[in-house]
Amino acid sequence: MLIKAFRSLFEHSANSSSETAEHDLALVAAALLYEVARADFQQDSIEEMALTQALQEAFDLNAQELTDITEQASTQVDQATSLYEFTRILNDRANAQEKYTIVALMWQVAYADGEISKYEEHLIRRVADLIYISHSDFIRAKHLAAQQ
Repeated sequence: MLIKAFRSLFEHSANSSSETAEHDLALVAAALLYEVARADFQQDSIEEMALTQALQEAFDLNAQELTDITEQASTQVDQATSLYEFTRILNDRANAQEKYTIVALMWQVAYADGEISKYEEHLIRRVADLIYISHSDFIRAKHLAAQQ
């Protein structure tokens, strides 16, 4: 039942607007960023701020959109049983650049507190593998985030 509810958020008719597709992508990105923030079992305000800032900048969200998306994503992460629920949507709807951007955002959140835990790195590697990001792009995103 949960998977059906989650999928229904992203299933739209063939003529769905690009704005709706962008919202869907932002929602999946937010969910994955929450996964990273929680991966080391210490979600702190620094990671929370990095998460909201990354979403706002990447998707050009206004305050209300940002609040709505982060609340929905947090709920979805709490109820999710696997990463597949999120990565399948990316594989079905996102292009290679959008997938890379999400991995880069995940690294930004992971680096927000100044250190990368083995859990955060493992999670990002799993997501990158599931959405078919090459190892070189995975490393490039990691290095770019470390320099910020």
